[in-house]
Amino acid sequence: MARTITEQSDRGRARGDRAPVPHLIRLLDFERPQQPGSRHALVGLDAVELDRRAEPGAGAGGVTRLGRTLRIELDDPRMSARHARMTHHLRRWSVADQGSRNGIWIDGRGIKDALLEDGAVIELGRTAFLFRMLAAADGPADVAAAALPIAIPGVATFAPEFGAALAALAKLARTSQSVILRGETGTGKEVLGRGVHAASGRPGPWVAINCGALPEHLIESELFGHRKGAFSGATDDRPGLVRAADGGTLFLDEIADLPLASQAALLRVLQEREVTPVGGTRAVAVDLRVIAASHRDLEDEVAAGRFREDLLARLAGAVVEVPPVRARREDLGLLIATLLARQPGGDRVRLSPEAGRALLRYRWPRNVRELEQALATAVALADGRAVEVEHLPPAVRAPTPTDDPAAAPVDDLAPSDRRKRDELIGLLARHRGNIAAVARAMGVERMQIHRWLKRFALAIEAYRNPDETDA
Repeated sequence: MARTITEQSDRGRARGDRAPVPHLIRLLDFERPQQPGSRHALVGLDAVELDRRAEPGAGAGGVTRLGRTLRIELDDPRMSARHARMTHHLRRWSVADQGSRNGIWIDGRGIKDALLEDGAVIELGRTAFLFRMLAAADGPADVAAAALPIAIPGVATFAPEFGAALAALAKLARTSQSVILRGETGTGKEVLGRGVHAASGRPGPWVAINCGALPEHLIESELFGHRKGAFSGATDDRPGLVRAADGGTLFLDEIADLPLASQAALLRVLQEREVTPVGGTRAVAVDLRVIAASHRDLEDEVAAGRFREDLLARLAGAVVEVPPVRARREDLGLLIATLLARQPGGDRVRLSPEAGRALLRYRWPRNVRELEQALATAVALADGRAVEVEHLPPAVRAPTPTDDPAAAPVDDLAPSDRRKRDELIGLLARHRGNIAAVARAMGVERMQIHRWLKRFALAIEAYRNPDETDA
């Protein structure tokens, strides 16, 4: 069975030494969305003061810790000198208005005070914060986005667990170890793969192939090349995409779409480190690193007879779960800033509060790809003015509300994955969220249940009574 490089941290969290702890994420400045925010661990604190900076114009804000109080001052003219205070009492955090001029908004609703739940968005002036339960991170308690460690070029995260996975992946980048990137469509698997190639130091090219887009009768010719006259239409010699990646990295996107016969041919190439063109008799040596990606669980595909177990064993030197956007809401500001930087005029974009709330509220079922298209369209329609909610796609303007924390978009899941998700939900409900009991019922290890929970964005707390454990 393939093991993810984050499995060790998953085991640690199950033991309790990586238990989630409260964090406050400075998520998004509506007037300056190009400037990503910061992460603040709240462990050991009694209070957090959120106020306007006394001397505006001196930067995004100041952060100080005095005893058990954290003070965050923002260069936000819509905030008051004393705006809001968060307090910790009886293991819960709450927030209260301190007589501010423009008030506090929690999840789009104006309030005076409220208990904070995991995932609550707190809007003060033009600045949005996110209250989030995250794994305890190594390093300083207060980290600005600019100071985040970039383990893999082009990928930054405030999520400690995803950051640990990226750090582990960076250690493997300069080896020839193959990697599988697993995650939903649009999560940025190719961007992550490119980052691994950039960190690898390999002198050869990056060659990306969408296995699902290759015509079945031409797959082996496209991958392995062909000799002139090998088949009708082969009018000249072609080296193929595998040889094109010699000295570099071959990225096989949606590798589960390869037919079994082509999987066998690919396995031979990876084992022998040489490729024989279609119609050829002489093998050509190749030096390449393979990164494969799939939105399907390849272990499930093996069990169903659709993927070769020996090929999975050859590819799964390391397996990285790329989380969907809805599971890494703490990174929404980082993603928005990165995507705006790619847009013409993105450095001047402003968001109305209504548009900012809509972007933060939406679940982004099609992940980063959908977010990028939404921002590109909105920037074009705004034409130099502030992006308003009417510039956003209809689904983002008025997403379907849900009170079910376990509800997750399933449009992009394969039918087998939908059945797996439905079975898992049914067993979680029957066993009241007891992971061990669910694992026994499904005949898998507990760690596999944890992976499926992440993959399908299911909240275990939704099925448990508050005092129940994972025994």
